[in-house]
Amino acid sequence: MPKVVSRSAVSSSTDALPTASSTAALRIYYCICSEFILVIDKALASHPRRRTDGAIVIRSQDSEAGKAGVFKLNAVIKEPILVERQGGHERQYRLHCPRCNLPVGYQTTPPPMKSGPFTYILKGSLSQIQGQLPPDAFEDENFVRAS
Repeated sequence: MPKVVSRSAVSSSTDALPTASSTAALRIYYCICSEFILVIDKALASHPRRRTDGAIVIRSQDSEAGKAGVFKLNAVIKEPILVERQGGHERQYRLHCPRCNLPVGYQTTPPPMKSGPFTYILKGSLSQIQGQLPPDAFEDENFVRAS
């Protein structure tokens, strides 16, 4: 067999201006079980929250109201559930962690992922530090400490 030799050259310039992709800082988010769930171009704290449940709203598709966010979600879509809302019901297709099966988000349109205008991340479900609880994980809970 002939020997395969490959050569490559890398060039860079200190005078070159930074490109949009070189200056973009991607943020990575993890489930409580430490599984990688989300990589996104903007911090989740900078996204708007949904009034009904406090979920973080990520725009999935371009529209007249704005451009879609750049993100990749590592989650499993489960069967829909009905959630009672003021004035009716909402069908949610829950997004679950592939490792521990905890719900991390939802969309209101049937699969595939990003098929609707928005993807919602549940409040307190993701952390930027692997293996650490998110700061808002138990924000709305009322715990009574035993003495």
